[in-house]
Amino acid sequence: MKSKKKLKTQAIQPLDLLILSNGPGELITWVLPVVKAIKQKLDHYSEKCRISVILSPCPNATGKEVQLAQSFPGVDRVMDAKYFMDFLVLGKTKNNWDWHKKGVVLFLGGDQFFTVAIAQRLGYISIVYAEWDARWLQFVDRFGVMKSEILRKIPQKYHHKFTVVGDLMADLAQKTSPNTQENNKNLELIGLLPGSKPAKLKQGVPLCLATAEYIQTQRPQTRFIIPVAPTLDIETLAKFADSQFNPIIEKIGGVTGKLQQTLGENSNGSIYLQTPKGTKIELITEFPAYQKLSQCSLCLTTVGANTAELGSLAIPAIVLIPTQQLDAMRAWDGIPGILANLPILGSSFAKLINWLVLKYTIKYKKLYAWPNIWAKQEILPELIGELSPRQVGEKVLELLENPQKLEKIRINLVNLRGKSGAASKLAEIVCRELDIDQKMVTSIKKENFSTF
Repeated sequence: MKSKKKLKTQAIQPLDLLILSNGPGELITWVLPVVKAIKQKLDHYSEKCRISVILSPCPNATGKEVQLAQSFPGVDRVMDAKYFMDFLVLGKTKNNWDWHKKGVVLFLGGDQFFTVAIAQRLGYISIVYAEWDARWLQFVDRFGVMKSEILRKIPQKYHHKFTVVGDLMADLAQKTSPNTQENNKNLELIGLLPGSKPAKLKQGVPLCLATAEYIQTQRPQTRFIIPVAPTLDIETLAKFADSQFNPIIEKIGGVTGKLQQTLGENSNGSIYLQTPKGTKIELITEFPAYQKLSQCSLCLTTVGANTAELGSLAIPAIVLIPTQQLDAMRAWDGIPGILANLPILGSSFAKLINWLVLKYTIKYKKLYAWPNIWAKQEILPELIGELSPRQVGEKVLELLENPQKLEKIRINLVNLRGKSGAASKLAEIVCRELDIDQKMVTSIKKENFSTF
């Protein structure tokens, strides 16, 4: 009897799961829940499956991705994005990692091509989580997709590779915002997300401060928060609210903010920016601040990854693209971003690029928020141009005074996403492709317990 148990236990050889990811958003919302689900599926036998995370370059990276991934229970090794190209091209990791004979490369952020190239190099099975688009159909072994609509764009001969798993963000949304209406009965909270880079903060912070002050004159019960990006320290953020450091303030409402702190019990208190008229904007340093954001009735945000996260959490938002200073916006991707950030000539290129973008946007009604791009229509209102605090404030008041409009936005955001349970279903695909039978794992568990 003991020999049979030994044979069964040895049936599963050491395996590698290599997860490819990139930015902090993907790590928190995709990698963490999937790793947890895989560990739960494998239960006590999970030590036989080594989990490695390799990061690829990301424009939204904070520089803290390695530490973040290393903090996830179940992750055994992490490699920084700065070593990624050496691994992609030469197959070498910084610390000369060894690899087991059998494994899976799982795509959870970055470029899907990386999955194909690395899986072929290692001789592993490739699995891609496809949120909106599935690529490299001929070479990827399995796809877990967010919604069945993706299959409409896929040739029939590849359908056997696809499983509709749902939305990895949906589980997070359920945990963080279970009852928004109940939370907001005695609290009207507005989230302000002015960005994380100087190009956006120069205009975003003054516009948000002035708008908050305007709103509070009309609705004294309203409170405001700014989730501070992990790449920023509070003192740096506060500089963009100081007219001596940020002269653009005078062009966008002229409202400054002074850094303040209140002490509470056990020396715990809140840190906030306070405007001359007494409006307070609390600074939230917790990352990610999803729990606090889920309490917001509405958010004001700049373009970028923020719009995707708010959309996934089904939080209504107004997207702001101020153009008071055309050369201030230099955070474009690709060649426009390179030209806008050139020394000496960068300012001139930035003005030209932003002027062209503004004209193009107005003429062709281009959409910038990710939920709007995905839906091919404006779900989140987008305001672009020389925005005034009053103009933005009136739009906020219009929505706050018409809860049915806010609810319609929320419903549209929910309908845009997939169903919950994606992490568990994706974990099942990984275990299946690794030839780990859940029944066998369960039987091993029972037999091991019987030996004590």
